[in-house]
Amino acid sequence: MPLLTKSKYIVGLSCPKYLWMMFHDLDKIPAFDPSTEYIMKQGNIVGKLAKQLFPDGIDLPEDDFKANIKKTQELIKQKKTIFEAGIISGNLYARADILEPVGNEWDIIEVKSSTQVKEDHIHDVSFQKHVYQLAGLKIRKCYLMHINNEFVKKGKIDPNKLLIKEEITAEVENVIVGISDRIDYMMEIVNSTEAPDVLIGKGCSNGLECISEDCWNFLPEGHVFELYYGGKKSLELLEAEIFSLKDIPDTFQLNSKQQLQRKCANTGETHVDKDGIKKFLATLKEPVQYLDFETFMTAVPLFDGTRPYQQIPFQFNFFVNGKGYDYLHDSKEDPRSRVLLELKKVIGPKGSVVVYNKSFEIGRLREMAEVVPSEKEWVENVISRIVDLIDPFKAFDYYNPKQKGSCSLKAVMPAVLGEDHYKKLNIGDGGLASTLYFEMMFDGGKDVRSDLLKYCQLDTEGMVWIVRELRGMVG
Repeated sequence: MPLLTKSKYIVGLSCPKYLWMMFHDLDKIPAFDPSTEYIMKQGNIVGKLAKQLFPDGIDLPEDDFKANIKKTQELIKQKKTIFEAGIISGNLYARADILEPVGNEWDIIEVKSSTQVKEDHIHDVSFQKHVYQLAGLKIRKCYLMHINNEFVKKGKIDPNKLLIKEEITAEVENVIVGISDRIDYMMEIVNSTEAPDVLIGKGCSNGLECISEDCWNFLPEGHVFELYYGGKKSLELLEAEIFSLKDIPDTFQLNSKQQLQRKCANTGETHVDKDGIKKFLATLKEPVQYLDFETFMTAVPLFDGTRPYQQIPFQFNFFVNGKGYDYLHDSKEDPRSRVLLELKKVIGPKGSVVVYNKSFEIGRLREMAEVVPSEKEWVENVISRIVDLIDPFKAFDYYNPKQKGSCSLKAVMPAVLGEDHYKKLNIGDGGLASTLYFEMMFDGGKDVRSDLLKYCQLDTEGMVWIVRELRGMVG
């Protein structure tokens, strides 16, 4: 008999076809990537801290299904606070992070590593409450325990200050209405030999990230979901069975950038506004310097003076006058002051500092200046000279259909240079760089220093190459 768990129930709310695949086509569901596994590990760390708030709680095994269920029943009779309390009712199974007795009733406390209550969390707890009540438990209140985003580490972590316990009983009562019908529908899907038909569009929260290619492989190259900030417009076009950018009617309302996309889709040519590019290039002052940071973040702060999920710079690459410089922090100590002081050694007192998406670099610079207050004036001088290379691409002074409506460096670089250099690297994106660095330094992971240096260097050199190409376009 197939069991519907709370995690599968949440999947079913998001995508019925994904739910069906979990029971019938598991081989097509990809394994978690390193970044997803990292997020899960962060959640486990938060969960362990939450348990410290219930010193009398009893932790049950998660990997022994039968033993967990049996022990849960024993502890319920003893009115004990239980961690990972597993209860089965018919073909439904739920396990609460914390189940706390209150007289003859029980409180459900779900622990999440997010900084706020989300809709999925409410549905998650509603499923738990439904299963527990079917099994005969009286549920008094429901809570979500999550990260306090205003917490700043100072010495040993105090779970009482790091975590917020927020009551969600009313919200759970609202969404639990109709849960039996939803579960019956999901069980019909689970017991069916054929996958349900699901089309991308309204109600499909996975969009083009769906694990089932069957849902979206009918879309042509240059499809309407590449429309720049398309949103509802892309959905309207889909519902009108207009799938390609080039087929969007002239009568359909598009902004100027979206009109350029349609034009490029029809001509297959790249749009170049020479005047706009010249205006951008005129903002660059010699010597032109290029800078890129790599960062990592954790749910539970590692260093004094940091907040949950604060981006901690651990590496930079810098390029000027044909020469590159890099720094990769190689210890478990707080890297921020060292990164800043090493950067000061190479950045000159004059000239533009080119970055991509400047709000990120500016934010990191100012945060590091808080650690080294004596450098605040120098940091502000650097910030005053920052030029954002994303600007001409956000302005559509340059647009290549290969960008697929994106202005990110990962989309722009291959479009401008005609080659995707990231595909040649073992680390090809910032999320993976962050994860692998953390694992190497703090979790016994493999040595990836060489790969990290190559990745950060490519981000910076890529900006150099892009500016060179822009100069060539305007003569």
